[in-house]
Amino acid sequence: MVRCWKRSENSLEEAQCTDGGPAASPQSHFPHKAFWVSLSVSLLLVVIALGLTGHLGLSRPRAQSLQIVRITVPDQTGVVINQSAVVDQQNDLVTFSVTSQANQTSTVLFDIKHGLICYKPVDQDSCFLRKMEQSDYDNVHSLLHESTHKQSQFQLSGNETRRQTEFLGVLAASQVDVSTLEEPLKALCQDRSIHWTRRAKGPGKQRLVYFCIDICFPSNICVSVCFYYLPE
Repeated sequence: MVRCWKRSENSLEEAQCTDGGPAASPQSHFPHKAFWVSLSVSLLLVVIALGLTGHLGLSRPRAQSLQIVRITVPDQTGVVINQSAVVDQQNDLVTFSVTSQANQTSTVLFDIKHGLICYKPVDQDSCFLRKMEQSDYDNVHSLLHESTHKQSQFQLSGNETRRQTEFLGVLAASQVDVSTLEEPLKALCQDRSIHWTRRAKGPGKQRLVYFCIDICFPSNICVSVCFYYLPE
């Protein structure tokens, strides 16, 4: 800025001048400041919007990965069995809730990722654990990978349903250390002891079957899993 003087009638007065351009006004700086403030606010809003979009995008697959499938089928006496299965595709879990005629519910958890099945009978003080076999993978495959995207309710026909019986011998002495199990199994049986079971051809004449849990799959297969205790 060049300092200039102008002469008045009685004195010299100091005035501002430029080197030929128009005089700069203090107000001329305000539009630039307002522009930068507006730009900063806009960028902040964009960042917040992207953050919310990312959060919703991450939470949506979890909600969509859970689906409830309901299955009804008459048993061999004609009584309708009602059960539901919560399918968690993200974690490879299928949790069956089987309701008896007395309106009591037993739970069966298929942990496909770790190859385990956990049974939680309603009228027992223990949970029972066994390793999955190929037939188990085949049965839950229709729930985990196929039918869940097509329909959420199945009504099986008693005439077309294949019925199977499995016998599991309970190894009472082989109690499972709960701390060695994954979280889904811990949460299911947190208030119970857990025992390994062993699949067998049958209890034999000297052993009594204590209880059974009937599980039906959309592939028209119903499996009656019956438990008996092995000698220690």
